[in-house]
Amino acid sequence: MGPDGDIDLTGDQRRLGLVALYSRTSDVPRGRSGKGERPIASRQVLATAAGTTAPHPFPYQGSKRRIAKFILPYFPVGLDRLVEPFCGSAAVSISAAATGLARRFWLNDLDGPLMALWEEIVERPEPLVASYANLWRDQQSDKKTFFFSVRRDFNTFRRPEHLLYLLARIVKGSVRYSADGVFNQSADNRRAGIRPSALRRQILGVHQLLAGRTTLSAKDFRQVALECKPQDLVYMDPPYQGTSQRHDRRYCGGVGYEELVDVLHTMNDMGASYIVSYDGRTGGKTHGRLLPRSLELRHLYVNAGRSTQATLLGNERETVESLYLSPALLRRLDSPIQRTESTCLGAQQALFE
Repeated sequence: MGPDGDIDLTGDQRRLGLVALYSRTSDVPRGRSGKGERPIASRQVLATAAGTTAPHPFPYQGSKRRIAKFILPYFPVGLDRLVEPFCGSAAVSISAAATGLARRFWLNDLDGPLMALWEEIVERPEPLVASYANLWRDQQSDKKTFFFSVRRDFNTFRRPEHLLYLLARIVKGSVRYSADGVFNQSADNRRAGIRPSALRRQILGVHQLLAGRTTLSAKDFRQVALECKPQDLVYMDPPYQGTSQRHDRRYCGGVGYEELVDVLHTMNDMGASYIVSYDGRTGGKTHGRLLPRSLELRHLYVNAGRSTQATLLGNERETVESLYLSPALLRRLDSPIQRTESTCLGAQQALFE
């Protein structure tokens, strides 16, 4: 441990943003690897993932775009389908597609309008970006008034192009819904939102990666979990404990701690392979409870950098996020095929800058 109680890191771990890579189950690592512990991701895989970039379709608070490169090394070789029950901006699926780590994808989110937007991105991107361009140009005379007009229209009609415009304009991509499901976040009036030409490049890049091999749905995450197959990999990024119990939620539906734990127990019984991002800490403050030992998960930490919320509050502290690997996934990662073929990741190249 460091002088302030921080975990000691190797030079490679500091450069790659990894706070811990130890084999303890559902526990906070206590310093360097000791007896009975071993790293579970190779240096080559981590370095390759750290150099991978991918397009992103819209700003979204909580997106795993920055840390996707630390999640990809825990994908089993030859993965057919990646499932995201809480997809949001689908950063992990997009990164997996860009690096060829999965052949098919299932994107799900309980937010119906968000999934309608995803349908346009995957199936009909050109009309979507053209509509955004029109909105972006029309706002120029009075951006503040225009934003509120589009927000009112979105809350009435739930149009995908309106949501895309709102996501491009709101503060730090920080989505907010009222208890009645009304989108109520305000605009960052210092900015006009991403330029149409730049947004078009990003959305067409995502379309090229996901079109023809992606299933979309707006189901409850429990239903998605029960429909997954043992050969799938499920990446779960549920609403964190600090965002699921407030009157003004950051998501259209919260997920309680016990509810999540129950679903994970069921997934263990099914033999499901999954990765969960769930809470962590900022500076010396821990956010929420750790997932219980009874799940027999491998618990890792990833340095996510300075959080969006910290930026909004003028806080310089960095966020460290928890990452949990399921028992079934660990068995797949420890297979002879995985140990032999994981070096193939060294041949993957970044597709987009």
